Amino acid sequence: MRVAFVADHTVHHETVPESAERLDRLAGLLTARGHDVSVLCSQWWEGDVDEFEHDDIEYVAVTDDPDDWKFPVRVPGALHEVDPEVVHAFGAPSHLAAARVGALGDTAFVSDVFDAPERGVLADRCVRFAAGGGPVVVPARTVATALREAGVPADALTTLGNPIEMERIRDTSPGDCGDIVYSRRLDEDANLESLLLALAEFREYDWGATVIGDGPERENYERQVRDLRIDDRVEFVGEKSVTERIALFKDAHVYVHTARRTTFATDLLRALACDCVGIVEYHAQSSAHELVEQEPRGFLATNDEEITERLVEAADIPREDVSERFADHDESAFAETYLDFYRAGGAGYD
Repeated sequence: MRVAFVADHTVHHETVPESAERLDRLAGLLTARGHDVSVLCSQWWEGDVDEFEHDDIEYVAVTDDPDDWKFPVRVPGALHEVDPEVVHAFGAPSHLAAARVGALGDTAFVSDVFDAPERGVLADRCVRFAAGGGPVVVPARTVATALREAGVPADALTTLGNPIEMERIRDTSPGDCGDIVYSRRLDEDANLESLLLALAEFREYDWGATVIGDGPERENYERQVRDLRIDDRVEFVGEKSVTERIALFKDAHVYVHTARRTTFATDLLRALACDCVGIVEYHAQSSAHELVEQEPRGFLATNDEEITERLVEAADIPREDVSERFADHDESAFAETYLDFYRAGGAGYD
């Protein structure tokens, strides 16, 4: 099957949106299954060549700059040159609409809206136009709600979260982690202070905490830990690979998510599959709460005082092994869901 992704940014650009990571995972899963994958994007490689192959994926330059306004204008022509069986579009409403124009005819079409787009008359029209060409896939109910408000019919929307690596989770041995673990880029939305304040009130218990991730706010958080006098119990370990994070999750007992903004909390899902107890601080711009609302080993909180209370409750929940309840979130099921969309749109079965 010949699949063409349309996205201005990729994981190889200097700025990498979460949607680019999702596209990259899907593209890798498809090429591993023998499908031909092209990514129509802005150029990120050096040289004057318009096409560049990397890890069995063909990248086609639509523009030199990901922020170039001409990107959507040039997408239909670029798609005509590639001649795919499937067009799968990511990104801004104008990019989705341009990709649908390029997919006219018997080409299967899928839109992927990872984050709620900016509202506006033109943007809403573009999203609705794209939705008329095929399914619109979103990672969480919060994004689906925003698209329904933009006028996208509910029956055009499919919620499909990011995938996790169940085989790797089963096979990875536990690492050396604190009882409580947090993982995220430490930026202005991380809101790690909520957990740190809760841990300061939790000091009468015997615990250790591990913070995974790096970013511009790391020094501030390390200073807060010292000011709260819990620096002997909280360890900052920096960036870790997926396998390293899974190993830490398998040794931890509780995973705490406090970020103010998260489109899909992939590490929370991995930790739940490792059978961590999940504690999520609710925020309107985060979908993380969706993963624990119906989860028997999950808790919601609205402030640091409630996080402390949930930590006390979580301490009494026995440790368990890998949770097979999350096997339907495996990356193989993720890829197969998209292939079903492509086939339903008329793409071949090769």
